[in-house]
Amino acid sequence: MPKAAFATLGCKVNQYETQRILDSFELAGFEITEFNCDADIYVINSCSVTQTAERKSRQMIRRLHKQNPNAIIVLTGCYGEMAKSRNDMPAEVSLHIPNTEKMRTAEIFLNKFPDLRHSLDIQTVSQNTSKRRNLRTRAMIKVQDGCDLYCSYCSIPFTRNRMESRPFESIIAEAESLAEKGYREIVVTGVLVGSYQDCSQAECRDLADLLRSLANIKGIERVRLSSIEPTQVTEKLLRTFLEEKRICNHLHIPLQSGDSSILRAMNRPYDRDYYLKLCERVYHFLPNAAITTDILTGFPGETEEAFENTMDVVRRVHFARTHIFRYSARPGTPAALMPDSVAEDVKEERSHRLAKLCKEVQNQYISRFLGGSMNVLVEAKEAQGGLLSGYTENYIRVLFAGGSHLIGKVTPIKLISPIEDGAMAETLNALQPEADIIPLSLVQGTRNPNVMVYYNAVK
Repeated sequence: MPKAAFATLGCKVNQYETQRILDSFELAGFEITEFNCDADIYVINSCSVTQTAERKSRQMIRRLHKQNPNAIIVLTGCYGEMAKSRNDMPAEVSLHIPNTEKMRTAEIFLNKFPDLRHSLDIQTVSQNTSKRRNLRTRAMIKVQDGCDLYCSYCSIPFTRNRMESRPFESIIAEAESLAEKGYREIVVTGVLVGSYQDCSQAECRDLADLLRSLANIKGIERVRLSSIEPTQVTEKLLRTFLEEKRICNHLHIPLQSGDSSILRAMNRPYDRDYYLKLCERVYHFLPNAAITTDILTGFPGETEEAFENTMDVVRRVHFARTHIFRYSARPGTPAALMPDSVAEDVKEERSHRLAKLCKEVQNQYISRFLGGSMNVLVEAKEAQGGLLSGYTENYIRVLFAGGSHLIGKVTPIKLISPIEDGAMAETLNALQPEADIIPLSLVQGTRNPNVMVYYNAVK
């Protein structure tokens, strides 16, 4: 039976799509193996958001071919789109699948290599698939594709330019199927997820409607939203977070820069004040919420003053976690032609300075909850140390001692102390939360100064 292996570079959308591609290969009768093992087919779902992402894609392709020259290498994803447009597809790639055909990868592959059909064994698929899936606790559902924002630094609108929202009912059906297979958390993702809309019924249904319906599916204990643009965080969405306790108290809202002039150059549809007022509104509705973000350093024209404006927003908002990227020019984008580029050593120095600050404010956020009761979805037992790991609803990664029987279950814990990337915790017997963590049902209208510390800091 032919062996297939899969690798994903980039965003949560790519992760979801890779899982769907993997499932289709498995259902077709391929044996699925780890990417670092020998395989007959390697499928790479690539990324082009930065030069580093493209370089990793190329290096992976060349390394695979060198290690296993007889293997078939299938390339899909945004790097494949960019390579095709530049006419520099790596020679080692046996088959390129466009983004628009990504979900048909297995079908297109078998049409390209029909001789492999004879060696497939569909009979052994279902048992192996069931065993593999029962080990999972969190699943992603892609509800939307395409981006039309055209930020000046980004190539995604050129590689995913068709705006599409999935039918509402098909998303609910997929979530129900995942719940039956034992998944407890659903991560709702899309390239521009806030633009989700299904107008097939008399009244259009938007992202808030979708999250509310997902939160009421039997067996689903958590619904988490992936990255959403600042201009798409509506009051209706925030009220849905407040009212539906199964929706995780976590919003990932990209900042990119805290300087209005840089945001204009980036063609971002908001300025510094808009972002700060948005965070103030989030904390008003959800005082214990985790706001996480993306920040791009070293954009053309970023002066020291502009960078300090970004640092100031970090201090005001107190992000629970931050992803930091150094700007790299993407061919064909307006930013690639902009003057006043920032030297690489300056980008590096600013990234390190920003990372230090972001770690400080992350620890400050975690410290708010020390000694309090929270629930964690236990995901795994760590290879080193044997501690259980998982995430709280507000995206604090925790480690604690416990038995493997807790994996896949929502377990009450108490945070003890911050660690490098989260917090140490201990299990609790009682389910009742401590008094210093305010239940969401009591949030609206509160003005407790300790709870609202970050809301006040944004003013």
